[in-house]
Amino acid sequence: MNKKTLILASFALTGLIGATSTLAQPPSGSPSFFITATGSGNGADLGGLAGADAICQSQADAAGLDRTFRAYLSTQGPNAVDARDRIGEGPWFNVAGYRVAVDVDTLHSIDHRVSSGSGLTATGNRIPGTGFSPNRHDVLTGSQADGTAYPAGEDMTCTNWTSSDEGQARVGHHDWPNFNSAHNSQGCSQQALINTGGDGLFYCFAL
Repeated sequence: MNKKTLILASFALTGLIGATSTLAQPPSGSPSFFITATGSGNGADLGGLAGADAICQSQADAAGLDRTFRAYLSTQGPNAVDARDRIGEGPWFNVAGYRVAVDVDTLHSIDHRVSSGSGLTATGNRIPGTGFSPNRHDVLTGSQADGTAYPAGEDMTCTNWTSSDEGQARVGHHDWPNFNSAHNSQGCSQQALINTGGDGLFYCFAL
């Protein structure tokens, strides 16, 4: 192989590598998903869904995210609401532009990409999880693994996000595959949420 052939082969290989690298890059997009940096400060009493939505929107606005955000929370009872129906159709990207899910079905499958690295606040800060002190990886959802509400009966939503005393909440772990349904909290107070590895935080998704 002569020198000219070697040079041409080198350019071709470089182009192939470049094209492959481009194809391998994950899609990016404008911020449409974050974890609240703080909750209500009153345990799982978020002021209901409306109060939780207001917290999401306030933190989004403060960070300059020009979208309408909703809290990923389910409620129980006669007018039960499924968290998965509150958040639009996707795709959703964190504030670093990393895609956590392409659509609702993907979000609720093993293919979601919510993790300790991608679960950022609206300002791009990471939430400490397993191995950190304090551990804040419990995220309020009140939801089953498929994003739907629990049947009426045993309280899984701290009285539909209005109690900071009696009851319990279903939480997910932002740093484990079961991002939305891992276990129940000890109770609904701020201290009860802290005791089980949380801080009254929850997910926010843009419509």
